[in-house]
This record gives sequence, C-alpha cells and structure tokens, in this order.
Amino acid sequence: MSTLPAPEQIQRAITIVQRMQTEISRAVIGQQRVVDEILVALLAAGHVLIEGVPGLGKTLLVQALAKTFDGQFSRIQFTPDLMPSDVTGHALYDMKAETFKIRKGAVFTHLLLADEINRAPAKTQAALLEVMQEHQVTIEGESYEVGAPFFTLATQNPIEQEGTYPLPEAQLDRFLLKIQMNYPQEEEEVLLTKQITEKKIGSSLDVSQVTTIVKPDVILNLQRITASLQVDDRIYEYAVRIVRHTRNWAGISLGAGTRGCIALIRAARARALLSGRDFVLPDDIKAVTLACLRHRISLSPELEIEGHTIDTVLHTILDTVEAPRM
Repeated sequence: MSTLPAPEQIQRAITIVQRMQTEISRAVIGQQRVVDEILVALLAAGHVLIEGVPGLGKTLLVQALAKTFDGQFSRIQFTPDLMPSDVTGHALYDMKAETFKIRKGAVFTHLLLADEINRAPAKTQAALLEVMQEHQVTIEGESYEVGAPFFTLATQNPIEQEGTYPLPEAQLDRFLLKIQMNYPQEEEEVLLTKQITEKKIGSSLDVSQVTTIVKPDVILNLQRITASLQVDDRIYEYAVRIVRHTRNWAGISLGAGTRGCIALIRAARARALLSGRDFVLPDDIKAVTLACLRHRISLSPELEIEGHTIDTVLHTILDTVEAPRM
C-alpha cells in the first residue's frame, strides 16, 4: 500500500495544479470541463484523445498547457502518407563518418500533439501507440527511452470520415480519457472572437499571457503524489460495479475491460487533487466515468438506430449503480 504524502506536500501540489488551471484559462476562454479533464489525464500519467470539429481551439489548448511547464513540445500533423519512421525516427547514413546516425522523431518530447490521428494508416498509428504504451522506441534493433513525463494528446474530427482510418478498439483502450470538445457558449465565443482578432494580424495562436510555472520534474512529482492518494475499498467496488454493468447492459455490444476500472481509479485520484482534496469521493468516479469509458464500449446497431448515444447509456448506468455513502 502506498504511503500518503505529507499534508504540506499535498497542499503544495494542489496549489500548483490550480495555478496551471488559471494559466491555461488566460489563453483558452471557456471549455473549463475540457481543461480540467486534460489536467486529470496529465496528473494520472495517461494519454488523451480529443474529439471535436475543427476550429474549437484544440491546438491552442495544448500549446497553453505546454507553456505552463518548461518542457519540450512537438506536433505531428497526421496525413495518409505519414510513415512510422516520421513519428519515431530513423537511421541516417553519414557519408563523411561512414556510419549510421539515429535521427530521433517527434515522439522524443514531453508533450506531443498528434493532430488528426485517424488520418494516418494503421501502421503509423500503431507506431505512436506503441510509444505511448512502452515509453520507448526501437530503431534499427536498438531501444531508445522516451523521457518522462511523456504525455500524448491526439485529436480527431468526428464528422469527416472520408479518407480516415478509425482507431481499433484495442488501440483506443491505450488512451486514459476520450474528451469531447463542443462549441463554446455564446458569451464565451464573443470573448474568444474578440481576443483572437483585436489588434492582431492573421489568426496565429497566442499563448504569450500564459506563465511558465513548473518544470518536467515537478510534473513527475505531481504524478507520484496523485498515484499515492488513498482510495477507500468502497470506491474500488463502486468503480468495478460500473464497469461490470457495461458488460451485460442491454444494447451494449462490447463492454469495458479491466483497464476501464483502472482508468476510473487513476482519473478519480487526479480529479480529487484538482478539486483540492487528498481523498477520493464517489462524485470523482461519476465525474470521470464518461471520459474514461466512452471509448471502451460499443453500442448495438439497434440502439444507435433508436438515437441513443454512448454517453446517454453511461448516464443511465450511473443512475442505476448505487454510489457508496462516504
């Protein structure tokens, strides 16, 4: 059993995370739920798949997060002709030295934005997902470790399907959270439009107002503190009951596996810290259930024809499974 950090360590971690929240909000107007869920994944040392139509500020959000900590940031635009070696790196022959040199790919970074991941073929997708799982890359038979922290945010457009390669269920399962980014509220959209256009040329993203407040080793420490928060046995049982309900629920053709239970606990710990607590509540499990499980289950065609969505089914399951009283 992990030892709970000292109260002053937890309080300092809470302060840092809340400052990161504030700094990101200087560049990103609205989308508070999305900001919180991305920070949850970062604290839980997981990866994120963000789904949303173009133009909602996904890239701006990632750049703002990258600015808050003094780490390396890379972006890969996934296209149908992108090769696995473009992602991971390759061996290059140096004619002058008459030797092969390793040119490392974009994955050798702290924060990676994989834009429109479903536009690249399965082999290229698999190259990235292998790094996400193993935290290392094999080039010409040699293994190269990717530095920690390593955090991937992949995006995909849910509307445009032509020329795309949907991620298989087994690969989707590698993502801790699947976040849905929706259109902002009207007041937020007015403020956003004003911020982007006022006294600025073009439509370049601006994160100059965001202050760098932490270094990569601080992020690692935050992740260790998050992982050591104590969880009551009743919370574990509650998470497992939710996941098990997805396996025998009428209309769900594929339920979540054990990795879904693990994701719920990891994300709930992070959500507790983000909320300023050193303990997990049933509400933390409820708050992260949709993001943790929506990409781990599949609906039957009959339910989809009737207009049901995965999120509405998960809401029904949450209403059905009784939460423990803490």
